[in-house]
Amino acid sequence: MRTHLVNPLSTVRNIGILAHVDAGKTTLTERVLFATGTIHKRGEVHDGTTVTDFDAQERARGITIFAAAVSCTWDGHRVNLIDTPGHVDFSDEVERSLRVLDGAVAVFDAVAGVEPQSESVWRQADRHGVPRIAFVNKLDRAGADLDRAVASIRDRLGAVPLVVQLPIGGESGFTGLVDLLRMEALTWDGTSDAHTVGAVPPELREEAGRRRRLLEETVAGLHPAALEEFCTAGTLTAGTLSTALRELTLSGDGVVVLCGSAYKNRGVEPLLDAVLAYLPSPADVPPVRGTLAETEQEREADPSAPFTALAFKVAATPTGRLTYVRVYAGTLRKGESVLDPVTGRTERIGRILRVQADRHQEREEAVAGDIVAVIGLKSARAGTTLCAPSAPLVLEPPSAAEPVVSVAVEARRSTDTGRLASALAHLMEEDPSLVVRTDGETGQTLLSGMGELHLEVAVEKIRRDRGVEVTVGRPQVSYRETVVRGVAGFVHRHVKQDGGAGQFAHIVLDVEPLTGEEETFVFRSTVTGGRVPQEFVRAVEAGCRDALAEGPLGGHPVTGLRVTLTDGATHTKDSSEMAFRAAGRFGLREALRASTLELLEPVAEVTVTVPEDAVGGVLGDLASRRGRVSGSTSRSGTSVITAEVPLAELFGYASRLRSRTQGRGTFTTRPSGLAPAPAAVAAELLKR
Repeated sequence: MRTHLVNPLSTVRNIGILAHVDAGKTTLTERVLFATGTIHKRGEVHDGTTVTDFDAQERARGITIFAAAVSCTWDGHRVNLIDTPGHVDFSDEVERSLRVLDGAVAVFDAVAGVEPQSESVWRQADRHGVPRIAFVNKLDRAGADLDRAVASIRDRLGAVPLVVQLPIGGESGFTGLVDLLRMEALTWDGTSDAHTVGAVPPELREEAGRRRRLLEETVAGLHPAALEEFCTAGTLTAGTLSTALRELTLSGDGVVVLCGSAYKNRGVEPLLDAVLAYLPSPADVPPVRGTLAETEQEREADPSAPFTALAFKVAATPTGRLTYVRVYAGTLRKGESVLDPVTGRTERIGRILRVQADRHQEREEAVAGDIVAVIGLKSARAGTTLCAPSAPLVLEPPSAAEPVVSVAVEARRSTDTGRLASALAHLMEEDPSLVVRTDGETGQTLLSGMGELHLEVAVEKIRRDRGVEVTVGRPQVSYRETVVRGVAGFVHRHVKQDGGAGQFAHIVLDVEPLTGEEETFVFRSTVTGGRVPQEFVRAVEAGCRDALAEGPLGGHPVTGLRVTLTDGATHTKDSSEMAFRAAGRFGLREALRASTLELLEPVAEVTVTVPEDAVGGVLGDLASRRGRVSGSTSRSGTSVITAEVPLAELFGYASRLRSRTQGRGTFTTRPSGLAPAPAAVAAELLKR
């Protein structure tokens, strides 16, 4: 008798909960933990008592900000679950989570259907090839409509919904579900969390039969084996349907749709059954690919293979620095050393933890398919590959989004400057989508992120966790001044006699605009006859460059000019390089005051991608920001607008664009040089 060996990886599911903000992700996660016996009391988002929203800011704001990992057991399977943020400002947190997940549950509001951020996270999952099932939540709400929500999935996401349940009752009368595969009813009486299984109510039998037939026809049209059975028998068995639904989910050709009310705890157990039935295990996904010496290699999801893992999140906690890792191959044991193949640094694993949001269970080892946290790594960042020192391999890290909003930050007390620098460094470790830099011209420390809320949360984290009081202000735009009409034959004499050796330098300068050249400043000398020695000419040039730091209009750097030294004179004793450098500096400053200058402002090329129905409002907003549209194209129901907009007008644009497009609009920027500032703008700046 042959014994059939079950791959232990087939009993693991690594899934994420994805949705628009307020669709019910965190509540659903809480009910999953309750249904699986992981917790024994259900928390509520509005009470700030949920397991995954454990951060103080999450509880205060009532939204998920940081992706939280939890683990539970259902029907003999280990389910590692990540509750992801729904707000667009934290989409990079979703990106890093999707990089390490095998499957996902997309949650939709039964009233609103597909919302803007639902689209964004769906596209993110598309890019990573993550199979999904859908859960239409909040069927107990007034105005809930399963069919309308399903239609929005079809129309706005371009997916093929495969609805496997029919609600019993609607809105406040929602009491149960009809399972269209088994053609049985699951009902909740409202007095307990348990459901009863029975026959389909007589009033729904005809509708259930019609929907079952529609499901069979849709599946047969997508699945060759199901089509063959459908043509032969005229129907599909529950077993054939289940197999076909799983294969269509894994291929992405169809999306299984379930429904319920997480808040009322209705439909959670069938959803867990669907996670096991349709979403992939680590054994079902292709081997992870990596590179070694520019050669691509694969690692099977095998506990006996060389250890290979990817760090996707770093968090500082009271118990130490936690590094969240997804183990793709091999086995990691406590006390072992792991290699970062990019830096060549080897570090020791101090502890391995099974994570339950902010609570942890210590483990001796982690095997392929696990998502765990480790303590002991000091240099690993999100995106770092960890592997066995004897078998290096570099995995592709999660992509980091370019920040679009910046604020200037400084410590309120000068004694806290060092602590602020340390806090900012820790922030960037935990969240790679935050960027800190120092503006070389203004001296400001700039913190850049994905949106105003993103930065607000980051600043609050500095205040609360690090105890540093921070002043936040808008960054200054780096304006420039340039010459429109110069002067010729400008004479400057630098004479200084205050005892001892004096200073004497006599120079004649021509100043003119510099056009058609890439250089911002050109200096040349046409002096003949040795009237100004070469070493003094170089000193004049150095002095002129000193004068470019502050222009006469508003103290901004000067650019775009040519200076020619045409004549000069020296003194046998008092002339020196110092004297001629001073002459160059003061002489050019006076020459600029005698010239006609204009103010230049930095301009960015902005590419805005918006739904076609929002184009008018976006164009009007760009015009109000002094933007000049240079092109517009349409593709797949969206419009791509290219415009040049002054950088100063882009502050706050991310929030404005999202409000005008219901969060569906995105934009990117890149510097495109300098342009003359309007007279009104220049006048306003000069008043300051």
